[in-house]
Amino acid sequence: MATALYQAKAEFFRMLGHPIRIRVLELLQAGPTPVRELLAAIDIEPSSLSQQLAVLRRSGIVTASREGSTVVYALAGGDVADLLKAARRILTVLLADQNILLAELRAAD
Repeated sequence: MATALYQAKAEFFRMLGHPIRIRVLELLQAGPTPVRELLAAIDIEPSSLSQQLAVLRRSGIVTASREGSTVVYALAGGDVADLLKAARRILTVLLADQNILLAELRAAD
């Protein structure tokens, strides 16, 4: 049923709907990253990062592997990076349009 497909898509976008998860995904675009480096880059409590990484892991969007005592996270595939790049392009256009409107408002005063 098509409704199930739309529900699955909505769940996927909800999973992405957290600033920390987006930041993690952006950091992982550079390649596999140990948890300690993610913590240093994001500057949040380890328990909060762990919680957000668990959501990403359960969704299958990231993978985790152990290298000795270090856990290293990576994007599960290149499509995630493509999605983040598309989102940046869309936001760039939207924000540019907002800046144009803001300039017009200021000029009208």
